[in-house]
Amino acid sequence: MTLSVAAEHAGRSARCPGCNHRFTLPAEPTDGDKQAGRRPADGSDPSSEPKQRTGWRETDPANPDIRLSLGLGIGITALILLFGLLLRRTYVYTILFERGWVNFAETFVFAWGMAIIILKFQKLAHQRNALLLDVLPRKIGREINRGNVSQFIDHVYRLPLRLRDSLMVNRIRKGLELFEVRPSNADVAHMMSTQSDIDSIRIAGSYSLIKVFIWAIPILGFVGTVLGLSSAIGNFSGVMGGAKDIDALMGSLGGVTSGLGTSFDTTLLGLLYSILLSFPMSALQKGEDDSLNTIDAYCNETLLPRLNDGGGSGGSGGGNVAGEMRQLVDTILAAQKQFVADLRDVSVLVRDQVVALEARATRHSDEIVKNVSHTLAHLERATTTGVESSTAAVTAHIAALQQGLDSLNTVLKAVGERQVHVELRPRSLWRRLIGK
Repeated sequence: MTLSVAAEHAGRSARCPGCNHRFTLPAEPTDGDKQAGRRPADGSDPSSEPKQRTGWRETDPANPDIRLSLGLGIGITALILLFGLLLRRTYVYTILFERGWVNFAETFVFAWGMAIIILKFQKLAHQRNALLLDVLPRKIGREINRGNVSQFIDHVYRLPLRLRDSLMVNRIRKGLELFEVRPSNADVAHMMSTQSDIDSIRIAGSYSLIKVFIWAIPILGFVGTVLGLSSAIGNFSGVMGGAKDIDALMGSLGGVTSGLGTSFDTTLLGLLYSILLSFPMSALQKGEDDSLNTIDAYCNETLLPRLNDGGGSGGSGGGNVAGEMRQLVDTILAAQKQFVADLRDVSVLVRDQVVALEARATRHSDEIVKNVSHTLAHLERATTTGVESSTAAVTAHIAALQQGLDSLNTVLKAVGERQVHVELRPRSLWRRLIGK
């Protein structure tokens, strides 16, 4: 097993995360030692078939055993109650043992939540110890290709079982085994990103029960408040009934104060337990997030850059990468030039279409103006002709009327100068009878 240690820690004493024995960190090897101990980057024969590996059984890195946490919670509850018994005749004893069953329930829920947090802190310490491992030693090869990936996987399988069952080692093992079967950097990077999301969701889901406990403890305190107030109100009715008896009155008042004390103490204890449970949970959550970020950074900065899906040695691999980068840049530049040329052609077409539309609009506008002018001129001529015809007809009618009036005046004048005699003869009775 090899550990990843910074050069400034050489010569110091440290504890092995695998066996817990102390040892002295060796000094950094010289260049000659590195050249002597370096293996060819090719490793084994690339044509050899991948080894059949069974892996190992992975334990849950975030969720502790529920039965173990329950047993530990019962033990913490017993310790808290024992501590209260040792402080007899104090307020701690009163609030733990003399305020009803609600405080016992709050103490048990708090102890169970603390047990889960303690076990999760142990798992976090295990993950941090695994971060010290040198999972991808450079003595096997500076890069990871199809020729030496099996050696890196064998090195991972030789790590101590206590430390290799961790988030970082499991993720790197899965990435290397995928690269051995399907040598593609893109596939490995996608798998690493997906596994990172899975680990993050798993870590976040492990806090569900603790968050329920933090929510339930104050609710239990409010339940105790309701019970205490109801008891106080019931005793207060007894006070009103025995107001004439001083001894009975004092006894009833004692029941009222006891009920009020229960209501207040249960709420106080619930709030204290909730606060005491929230602070270590937040610190634990931050520590696990930092651990996940460290694992993601190691995979992105150490594992993925060393993968070479093109094969070959380090020098040729570097040359191939540079050539591929130049080819990629040339392809991008050619595509950009083609895009600019196409954009220029499209601009020319758009400009021609705009000019044609402007010409067509001008022509249509001229035709509309011409048609409107012709229609107005025709309407003006028709109106003028109609008005002139109407005027002539009216003038002729007026002249004929004037002539008629003149003739009538002449007739009336002639009639006025003459005397007209009208003789009325009486009719006989017979003619009157027959209507003649």
